[in-house]
Amino acid sequence: METIDKIKQQISENHILLYMKGSPKLPSCGFSSQAAQALMNCGEKFAYVDILQNPDIRAELPAYAQWPTFPQLWVEGELVGGCDIIIEMFQKGELQPLIKEAAERNAPAAE
Repeated sequence: METIDKIKQQISENHILLYMKGSPKLPSCGFSSQAAQALMNCGEKFAYVDILQNPDIRAELPAYAQWPTFPQLWVEGELVGGCDIIIEMFQKGELQPLIKEAAERNAPAAE
């Protein structure tokens, strides 16, 4: 699978997705740590991709996203932004409803 196709698939299959260095529990950079912490504080599950384990994605994603840095938060197929934007939205109370609503819209229907 081409790297761009892999990125598109990850973004389409995960309604809340963080591309970061490391993992939420063991981040490998301060910016990724702050972004993951803000997301965890929203209280919803989210997917992540460790770009250090995926050098192809690390190389291709900035061009695809037209965003040069990591972390990158994607919600329902749209790039939200990087660390500064994530933290600013969290502090303003804008991130929490965005994440909560995305999780609710994409929750499996109760039978």
